[in-house]
Amino acid sequence: MLFHTYEIAFSGFSGTGKTTLAAAVVKHLSERFAVGCYKHGCHRFDLDREGKDSFIFRDAGAETVMISDPVKKAVISGSAWDEISESRIFRSCDLLIVEGLKELPLPKLLMVDRERKILDLLETGGISGVVALVETGDEPKELEKRFDLPVFQRDDVATITAFIESRFGAEVAATPLSGLILAGGRSARMGTDKALLCYHDENQLMHTATLLRRRCKEVFISCRPDQESRYADLGLPVITDRYLETGPLGGLLSAQRLYPERAWLIAACDMPFIDTGLLDTLVDNRMPLRFATAFRHAETLRYEPLLACYEPKSRQELLARHAEGNDSLNSFLAGSRTGDIMLPDINSLRNINDPAAAGEARNACRISTKEPT
Repeated sequence: MLFHTYEIAFSGFSGTGKTTLAAAVVKHLSERFAVGCYKHGCHRFDLDREGKDSFIFRDAGAETVMISDPVKKAVISGSAWDEISESRIFRSCDLLIVEGLKELPLPKLLMVDRERKILDLLETGGISGVVALVETGDEPKELEKRFDLPVFQRDDVATITAFIESRFGAEVAATPLSGLILAGGRSARMGTDKALLCYHDENQLMHTATLLRRRCKEVFISCRPDQESRYADLGLPVITDRYLETGPLGGLLSAQRLYPERAWLIAACDMPFIDTGLLDTLVDNRMPLRFATAFRHAETLRYEPLLACYEPKSRQELLARHAEGNDSLNSFLAGSRTGDIMLPDINSLRNINDPAAAGEARNACRISTKEPT
């Protein structure tokens, strides 16, 4: 990954139709995804032409200039940007299409020129990361055998698009989904540890773990360092907070720090009304190319951040928000590209925070699980 978690390049010599094909693929993909494009050229270009305001500011000595109108923005900078800085530009996109950069180790579709000179570079190792060839000739079988790569005709946009989607789909499928039970709160209003209260056959922490195990590779407990011994005998791995006094964000960031390539299904330890149906709805409708997937209250339109799936790419954005003093997961979901699942009944996501509410919840859980006579 150079610029985006899900990226692929169209590379080759000038005149092979890279831009035309890439634009056609983007048109198909953009019907369902937010697509970013990175165009790299060998020739210099100018956005800030002489006489324009941006040119005046740059000519006056400004290092970076941003110009904007109600629907778009552009940044003109003369300073060197590293790959991390460039990747921030595309963070909100679901996937990235790159045009050019054949010399970089990006996964790429290599455009074969009519003279097939690009194939000499491929054979000698001058180009890496090639996942398929695109040509205009009529001998795909010969190229497939020669390079052991899929070969597509340049005009077959639908098949090329399907190949790209399939490749990204395989990468998504290879991303483990782990469960994280947030138990790091101080339970001040409850007066006792909320995670160890019983509304079902098991305490709430183990009940939640049982639910998450159905859909997650592993399930972890998230807690403060001083709580670790309290949960040591429950048989679940514990991740202690490295970001103290930051609320649920600290638990998520601590888990992402240890396992940055995993997606995380987080669940608060004080939600006794979540069930298998609710979790199945969340996981089955997960949108892994976005930052996260979360339930959204149909009336208030507020996201529920404490039963949600957070994707690996959310970590950079969460860290940036934390550095700016914003530790609200709700704010993150509302301000990011989030997959939402409308939920008419918010009672199933209710947090139980005090003894009176706990008593009512116990009665409700007993009634809901009581077999009919």
